[in-house]
Amino acid sequence: MKTDFLIIGSGIAGLSYAYKIADYFDKKNQVVSITIITKVDEDESNTKYAQGGIASVTKSSDSFENHIKDTLIAGDGLCDERVVKMVVEQAPERIKELVDWGTNFDKTIQGDYDLAKEGGHSDNRILHFKDFTGNEIERALLNKVFNHPYITVFNYHFAIDLITQHHLGEKVTRATSNKKCFGVYVLNRRTGEIKVLKSKITLLAAGGIGQAYLNTTNPKVATGDGIAMAYRAKAIIKNMEFVQFHPTALYQPNVSPSFLISEAVRGAGGILRNHNNEAFMEQYDKRKDLAPRDVVARAIDAEMKRHGTTNILLDVSHIDITSFIAHFPTIYNKCVEIGLDISKDYIPVVPAAHYLCGGIEVDTNARTSITNLYASGECAFTGLHGANRLASNSLIEALVYSHNAFLDSVEQVENVEFQESIPEWNDEGTTIFNEHFLVEQTKKELQTILSNYVGIVRSDERLQRALNRLKLIYDESEKLYESSKLSVAICELRNLRSIAYLVTKGASERKNNVGLHYNVDNV
Repeated sequence: MKTDFLIIGSGIAGLSYAYKIADYFDKKNQVVSITIITKVDEDESNTKYAQGGIASVTKSSDSFENHIKDTLIAGDGLCDERVVKMVVEQAPERIKELVDWGTNFDKTIQGDYDLAKEGGHSDNRILHFKDFTGNEIERALLNKVFNHPYITVFNYHFAIDLITQHHLGEKVTRATSNKKCFGVYVLNRRTGEIKVLKSKITLLAAGGIGQAYLNTTNPKVATGDGIAMAYRAKAIIKNMEFVQFHPTALYQPNVSPSFLISEAVRGAGGILRNHNNEAFMEQYDKRKDLAPRDVVARAIDAEMKRHGTTNILLDVSHIDITSFIAHFPTIYNKCVEIGLDISKDYIPVVPAAHYLCGGIEVDTNARTSITNLYASGECAFTGLHGANRLASNSLIEALVYSHNAFLDSVEQVENVEFQESIPEWNDEGTTIFNEHFLVEQTKKELQTILSNYVGIVRSDERLQRALNRLKLIYDESEKLYESSKLSVAICELRNLRSIAYLVTKGASERKNNVGLHYNVDNV
């Protein structure tokens, strides 16, 4: 199996890149092969679940300077200012492309974009489509991808490992200067076969890590596969300690993933209250309910611990019900489904793992430290978010970096040849593993460790406990991986243990409290 361009993941980063590559070569009357692999259905990604929207300066009363300033403030001093400027200034053009591709955004009666405001933003600049913006973007992009003859989508295919010189018998370390990616080993979930998929250019757009935690807004597929594969291939990984917890996931014990109550609900006037009916955010930040997410999540965590409660409450009873339903139909219907009358009942909410600000280090062209390997979207560390992501900056980041990757890789591909001598996957001596309970139980142990010890608030002792317990999980699961015929469950566990280690190790090495990282022993 060979392809000129290989994309791992089918969210906004992967789909926009694939379509731009196809359109570019189509206009040159030059046929290329573009392959997207995704481990379940092609529409299942973090993009699909993005409720709030996508940030961009689109009105004359707003400015690039203000958007840049808001992003830098949220990032708490760790943003790359050059990257922030690039993303903010490219944003309007990337938004126009989305609209040209058929994406709908809500508009006012006057025909202007109906812009929302979210925590950390100084102005209304969030474009949205009701409360399922990501789903609408995904729909438009999939429509473009499916209608292009150069693009093939393999769903229910799982990328196991990136192929580098290591698989050709050469020693590869993180310090090796000229590491190259030649493609991936891929598992066909329907047949169980593991094949070599050779590529000239590979883009990792494999999404986030939310499933490393017990409570997360991320779908089941968000197991950090892209980052874990890049880590094993000796790519540079950075800032993994900065895990953003969305302050307001619907509190439903034992339900995963958690249903997201968009930041835009507080932007529309929602008020956080404790169980004494007190609006508490003004005690923590002058911006109150519209403070950045790291501030709000820590405030909620503090209130829950102070009162011994499992959740806090979101009050939207004072918001006009007709307006609420028009703007947030999905949220309203979910509340009705669980028996809440939001005109008088408060919505129980709790913080949940939501977004990773670290990941695979890339340059401004989305190039990783491995030649011919690019990364975009949540799996990439670009420097935009710093220590804390500003609300709704992630979708625009993915579009900008996939655009830059497209511009760079169409130039590079002309000089790349397929690597011919790649060994087939060798699982000689392995057996079919029937103890699925052990895999699931180990995964829950891992999620519990991260949730209890490497959550919103950390300590040196908690982090050391996490590292000790993760070592045991590594030893047990490595024996399992080496002796068993591979399944997606075993591979995801292998990836999650790497993610858990990287998050915990990053947190233990960060000796100052900044953004999303808060250690009580650093105070």
